[in-house]
Amino acid sequence: MPLDRIIRSLIAWQHADGAPTPLRAMSVEQARERYRESAIRPRRRANEPAVTVVDEKIDSSDSVPIRCRVYTPQVDIDRVITYLHGGGWVTGDLDTHDLACRVLAASLGAVVISVDYRRAPEFPYPTPLNDAISATRWTSHLFPEHDHVLAGDSAGAQLALGVALDARANGDPRIDALLLMYPPVDPSLRIAAAGAHTEGYLLSVDDLTWCYEQYVPDPGHLNDPALDLLHADLSGLPPTVVATAEFDPLQREGELLVEKLRTSGVSVRHVPGPGLVHGSFLIQDIVPAAAANAQQVIQEFDAVLTSARQHTA
Repeated sequence: MPLDRIIRSLIAWQHADGAPTPLRAMSVEQARERYRESAIRPRRRANEPAVTVVDEKIDSSDSVPIRCRVYTPQVDIDRVITYLHGGGWVTGDLDTHDLACRVLAASLGAVVISVDYRRAPEFPYPTPLNDAISATRWTSHLFPEHDHVLAGDSAGAQLALGVALDARANGDPRIDALLLMYPPVDPSLRIAAAGAHTEGYLLSVDDLTWCYEQYVPDPGHLNDPALDLLHADLSGLPPTVVATAEFDPLQREGELLVEKLRTSGVSVRHVPGPGLVHGSFLIQDIVPAAAANAQQVIQEFDAVLTSARQHTA
């Protein structure tokens, strides 16, 4: 399918004065500010999903407080989501993913706990993962009767999968389902580099390389199961929805993850994103095709949660 026309216009606008500066040519603060500027847009408040929002703090494994934001929908149907934001483990925060969390809370009738895990390069691997694990346990203890979901986009999806492996190994907390949107699962980036969309579509393989360099400065860790997820043991994981985007360097990684989960005996649904790019869940307010795809992702995930609850009953 051709690249969505509105996304094509956005990319053309970004390139009006030349190609955007690659991440490795920017400071970390400049990269974070650019990400925030692209993710946070003025919105008419009337169009935002109706949820109650409260900021909280929880303790990490090393007793450093972690910020989180709790979204409570008008109708809570006993679901809770621990949400881990994207941004290459370096950028992204509670504000950049505010709309995404509001949409999930309102659409799924779920309380959403958005986690402001510490970011690289100040806090490289495994600190962000450990923060995500701590936050997931906090959510589980706070909502013991709710169906507990781990969700994330991009780097957050990779963290969510790592948390799920830790929960499986330790038998706690209970995770009832996973929602993984365009996850990076091959730290070698050989799969992404061999694809057809390595640059020019809002995310490049070189940008991904820079992100991994910040997150995992010690290459000796790149083979850890929490990072090299295509070679990890994925058996015993809960039902999973994986969303991919056609013009994303990570598309093939997501497809291979789906295959790996299926051969590992995991119930998995794949929602492709024809004509879309990496980060499409964050632009659903300005790109109708992204909004339609986001609703498809949510519908598939709602079906997974409904099925899991019926099976348990």
